[in-house]
Amino acid sequence: MRNDSVTMPLRVVAVTYSPGEALDGFLDSLATATTRPVEVVLADNGSTDGAPERAAARHPHVRLLRTGGNIGYGAAANAGLAGLTEGYALVANPDVRFEPGSIDELLAVAQRWPRAATVGPVIRTPEGELYPSARDLPRLSTGVGHALLGWVWPANPWTARYRREREEPRERTAGWLSGSCFLVDLAAFWSVGGFDPGYFMYFEDVDLGERLGRRGWLHVYAPSAVVVHEGGHATRREPHRMQRVHHTSALRYLAGQYPRRRHAPLRGALRGGLGARMLISYVNGRVAAGARFQRRAEDVGRSRTKG
Repeated sequence: MRNDSVTMPLRVVAVTYSPGEALDGFLDSLATATTRPVEVVLADNGSTDGAPERAAARHPHVRLLRTGGNIGYGAAANAGLAGLTEGYALVANPDVRFEPGSIDELLAVAQRWPRAATVGPVIRTPEGELYPSARDLPRLSTGVGHALLGWVWPANPWTARYRREREEPRERTAGWLSGSCFLVDLAAFWSVGGFDPGYFMYFEDVDLGERLGRRGWLHVYAPSAVVVHEGGHATRREPHRMQRVHHTSALRYLAGQYPRRRHAPLRGALRGGLGARMLISYVNGRVAAGARFQRRAEDVGRSRTKG
């Protein structure tokens, strides 16, 4: 039986890695997101900006858990959830801001879906754009189409089908939910061993969704709950490294769907295709960065000439 007592604190786990001022907004927004008491665990992967330490000192319901280094998102989230085996917990990025009542709404939706392992909110950007956070599992046809064309032709049908972005938001099941924010049933989570720590970053939520789905659990999209996610902190700090990590994780997931010896040519093709995509995105990124540098240099030159 799930431990859903409203008198018990709801654990909220955020994986931190120098989160900066965004962490203050995250913690402040929790005050109106739920009527339940909360305990916040900051599973810290080696922050150097002092933000997690300041938050733990300022808020009595915030606990800092040092993971011992940058062990990756999934492994740190597992550490933050350790010790809880039943009921619900919330996993969220520290640059998420919760709309009032959003966590209570996730809990209410979970009660309507007793086989829901995860329940995820609508996720919007700070500009109000809807992020497609409740997607189908990537299969060979949609996955390859999305991987090869998504970055040059965002409106292609494979990407749209995979991301389900042409649908109006409604309460429904999905193949997986974005790990940037979801409510999780702990009994279901630990029944599959939690996040696979083999994924350093990216695809750990896809993999979790697939493994839970095989056990008969559901993933429910709850658009009645809304959060705002800034996103992209790690990518902005280390864009080229994050590109490599993303492609490595994609290969790990897709190759794992075809593990047999007879699938070796397919795995080779996936490795080659993803490697080529990574190279192209790296070159494009360097060209774009060079263009931005050139524009800045020209602007400086013009300002000096005018002066």
